[in-house]
Amino acid sequence: MNKKWQIYKTEEAKINQIQEKYNINFLLATILANRGITEEKKIKKFLHPTRKDFYDPFLMPDMEIAVNRILKAIENKEKIIIYGDYDVDGITSITVLKSFFKDRGILVDEYIPNRLEEGYGLNKKAIEKIANEKYQLMITVDCGISGIEEIKYANSLGIETIVTDHHEVGEILPKAIAVVDAKRKDSKYPFRELAGVGVVLKLIQALAQKLKIDENECLKYLDIVCIGTISDIVPLIDENRVITKLGMMLVNQTKNIGLKSILMSSGYKRIDSNTISFGVAPRINACGRMGQAREALKLFLSTNILEVQELTKELNTFNTKRQETEKSILKEALEQIEKDSLDKKDTIVVGGENWHHGVIGIVASKITEIFFKPSILLCFQDDIGKGSGRSIPGFDLHDALMKCSNTIEKFGGHSMAIGITIKKDKLQEFRDELEEIAKKAEIHKFVPILPIDAKINLSLINKEIVESLSKLEPFGEGNKMPVFLFKNLKIDSIRSISEGKHLKVTLKDDNSIIDGIGFNIGNLAEEFKIGDKIDVAGVLEINNFNGVEAIQINIKDVMRTI
Repeated sequence: MNKKWQIYKTEEAKINQIQEKYNINFLLATILANRGITEEKKIKKFLHPTRKDFYDPFLMPDMEIAVNRILKAIENKEKIIIYGDYDVDGITSITVLKSFFKDRGILVDEYIPNRLEEGYGLNKKAIEKIANEKYQLMITVDCGISGIEEIKYANSLGIETIVTDHHEVGEILPKAIAVVDAKRKDSKYPFRELAGVGVVLKLIQALAQKLKIDENECLKYLDIVCIGTISDIVPLIDENRVITKLGMMLVNQTKNIGLKSILMSSGYKRIDSNTISFGVAPRINACGRMGQAREALKLFLSTNILEVQELTKELNTFNTKRQETEKSILKEALEQIEKDSLDKKDTIVVGGENWHHGVIGIVASKITEIFFKPSILLCFQDDIGKGSGRSIPGFDLHDALMKCSNTIEKFGGHSMAIGITIKKDKLQEFRDELEEIAKKAEIHKFVPILPIDAKINLSLINKEIVESLSKLEPFGEGNKMPVFLFKNLKIDSIRSISEGKHLKVTLKDDNSIIDGIGFNIGNLAEEFKIGDKIDVAGVLEINNFNGVEAIQINIKDVMRTI
């Protein structure tokens, strides 16, 4: 798949000004300028955020109402239940709120819907169960904003609800006591991209202020808030940057024995945003995907080391099972794509009998990544298919499905990711309809963009400069790892490793030589040979192998030098 390399164009004078004023190297100054972080206040907040950089929680809509209702429930000793989602954001949200209450001597319960049996969000059966157990106040975390009918039903059963959520708000707000969501149209909160656990942080900050509790009693949970924020792929800018930058400091010295255990079991030597995204998040999410989200919650809440060790083993087992299930479905999907020549089409829609509901979204993401086409995977049971879809930048999949309403039972989501239900006998008609929409959008002309921060020479690279890039951590959505362009390098050695999956090279220019590793591009070992001149786009990193540190390029793309 050819990518379009897009190099940032930044004024050299601006870069020099940042470099001199803040005493940082040219590479850091370039990246800050590329990301529009050029004002003194923004640079300080980005590189060295402090607790003073948090916004006033009472600027959140309905926060005052929510806090007063919770304080009333505490005073009257009402039964309180937290209703949360089954993903990392939901689990960490419950962990933080429940821990805050527990530390005040207030015991609250929680409800997590089973992904495989109940699906996402509020549902009437769960609310009925909550009512039967005499709960008077329900606080939703990372869900609830779309639960119009469910909250109406809760009201009818005598349950009052406080919604805390971060998802997009519809035309109608649920009839809850309070709806705390920065994406409300009437919100005056300065930042709208908090994760669900970020909204929970604001709630406990507001409660702490009312109760005249030291702010450290909220900030001690920043390690858990950080995990949920990075894992939920919200933009790591503004207040999310403050949360994750300060939070990562706590993650490295966490007192949460469950988090410490899962970090150790992940196998990562260095704890950074990469460890969270690829070591911790998949293990926590695997529990929800396999219908066992409560085990992940137990891990974060447990204070018993023996229990934590057993739970960590369970999480690793769920993750292994998830990986095996995912691999099996991906294999079947790729076989179906090849058999029906779906890779020649502009959209890919595939389905299988009894594919696992919990992982088809991940597989859809992989199919989209491989072919750079919108893809939808359906799991058929009897005559009904339920599935997930993923899109590519520039093609609004949600909008496209709005035009296919005659062939779809129901769907939801947003431009890049959707959930869908469809009847089996409508599958081909739906495929044709979606394909026609994609053709009209001229989707075949879409090319993946690879943003490049700067073109640099190998001679300017040293260990100190590469290590300085860690000041930009944590990386994630809205703050991607910087990619650099190295031109006119000569291949000194080249081979594929891991059964042809990955690429290993050594590259040199007139004076310098550097190692390169390219994940999932092992096929390039057949296209290039020793002596070829290439341009390389990649991430600079320090590779520690057998105790020896060496600079290497993590290769994202390669082109022949023209």
